[in-house]
Amino acid sequence: MTTPFSPLILGMMSGTSADGIDVAIVRISEHAELLHFSEHPMPAKIRDAILRLAAPGYGEVDNMGGLDKALGHIYAEVALAAIKAAGLQTADIAAIGNHGQTIRHRPATTYPFSLQIGCAATIAELTGVTVVSDFRSRDIAAGGEGAPLTPFAHQQLFASKQENIAVLNIGGIANITWLGCDGAAAGFDAGPGNMVMDALMRKISDGEHGFDNNGQLAASGSVNAALLEKLMRHPFLQQQPPKSTGREQFGDDIVDQILSWPDLSDADRLATACRFTADSICSSVRFLPSPPARWLCCGGGVRNPHLMALLAQQLAPATVATTDSADMPPQSVESVSFALLARQTLLGKTNTLAAVTGASRNVCGGRITPGDNWQELLQSIPSWIR
Repeated sequence: MTTPFSPLILGMMSGTSADGIDVAIVRISEHAELLHFSEHPMPAKIRDAILRLAAPGYGEVDNMGGLDKALGHIYAEVALAAIKAAGLQTADIAAIGNHGQTIRHRPATTYPFSLQIGCAATIAELTGVTVVSDFRSRDIAAGGEGAPLTPFAHQQLFASKQENIAVLNIGGIANITWLGCDGAAAGFDAGPGNMVMDALMRKISDGEHGFDNNGQLAASGSVNAALLEKLMRHPFLQQQPPKSTGREQFGDDIVDQILSWPDLSDADRLATACRFTADSICSSVRFLPSPPARWLCCGGGVRNPHLMALLAQQLAPATVATTDSADMPPQSVESVSFALLARQTLLGKTNTLAAVTGASRNVCGGRITPGDNWQELLQSIPSWIR
């Protein structure tokens, strides 16, 4: 029997916080082998434009169209930089799986949608590589929330037959994937991740600091119980899964509420915001099929020791560790996930979990933009599955 060919797929992710772009180059066969991972800061001018466009009421089409193309150029640049840093050529890359930058997520409107920008055609033109993008739309068409999408990949990467595991991704939004030892899976967005804390830091530092370094300011403050209680009454936190969220529910309104609370120091505001993230996550355990024995954490939040200590305390007796303990760097998990999802798209196989998103069925999500390698890619795909 012919040995299946293992393609190299580049995955890219820029999250709700819009602070950077993660790039992973993955060799995919029976397992995902991470060959290269790099993080690239989002240019400040572009980040500011993203946050303005993501704010409700700022929906100017010309700005969106221009930003879509500008992000396409940036994604292409970081993809090419990652390929070069890995000692590879663009011809070595079968495809690029790019989640894009979410600027609006509306799964509960009359005609639900989720909009990511970062022009796939521009990426394909500048790199010559076929691009898979727009991963959410097909799930929404099937009645799902279109998010979270990474549980499909988490199942491939981290599932165990010995114990129930939860994968906690703490990006701008925190999302949880539950992986049963019997092969079952569940997942949902839990609420705010780093988004509220990061926005507070930008406000109180007049834009000088984009995050609370190592959680130091939060650790030095005291939690305001009354404010925390009010924050924890947010309707999303009470909602049963399937559910997904974004800047629409945990953006400026929440930050302004914390800033306007009287008689609080900046440290107390950060301490309360950090505890809000931790409590939102931990209160979501009640929505899981059963308590997991182990939590694997990934995303930018793992760089906040104060947050991680709160989680370890509240989630005990379960073990709380980063995905490093499963041989996957915690910052790489999401970009690796979109490489895995892109491979499924190219194979025409499902890459969503209806049990997570609430869709009527598992579907094959993603839009393919052929690159210069398209004909060669088409000829190689059958060899991936022999």
